[in-house]
Amino acid sequence: MSFLDKLQQRYATKAMNGKVVPQEKIDNILEAIRLAPTSSGLQPFEVFVITNDKIKASIKEIAWNQSQVTDCSHLLVFAAWDTYTENRINHMFDLTNEIRGFKNEGWENYRQMLLSTYPQRDSETNFEHAARQTYIAFMAAITQAAFEGVDNTPMEGFDPAALDKILGLRAKGLRSTLLLPLGYKDVDNDWLATLVKVRKPMDELVTTIA
Repeated sequence: MSFLDKLQQRYATKAMNGKVVPQEKIDNILEAIRLAPTSSGLQPFEVFVITNDKIKASIKEIAWNQSQVTDCSHLLVFAAWDTYTENRINHMFDLTNEIRGFKNEGWENYRQMLLSTYPQRDSETNFEHAARQTYIAFMAAITQAAFEGVDNTPMEGFDPAALDKILGLRAKGLRSTLLLPLGYKDVDNDWLATLVKVRKPMDELVTTIA
């Protein structure tokens, strides 16, 4: 089965059966998140992997009582930086220099450009920028899950402020943006499981400008 075939089969799973996803598959999904592109390579977010039933139950209450939150194997919470700081920017640039084993003048000039602009912006502008980066990594997780044969449900339907409180995110300088339950569909109780996938035809979606 090709990768596109797997994407054709994936959908937003509406009911999960509680079966545990093998750790190797979870690790591969997390690695796909880690490898995802982000603006300036800053990776301005963290991912929390929730398997604790009590915490999942608490999150379900502030996520429109969507059953996938508690019936999934692993619940991923994406949380973006609340703002960009000099320390956060310097950490990623220093990490790059350490791993590559050398300093590049152009790269260091780019560091200074970011330091002279990002930390000076208001925190809400910075958070919104960081939050957009989580969507890129989120898509990497969804596609890797499809490759692994793991069902999932992209979720924006929750109370971010309440979730931040449950996980203590604000104290970590983070704000929640997305939820991704990972598990296996419950075919008997998932009304969407047997329906044909619907997407726009290519000529409505894509315009080629030669």
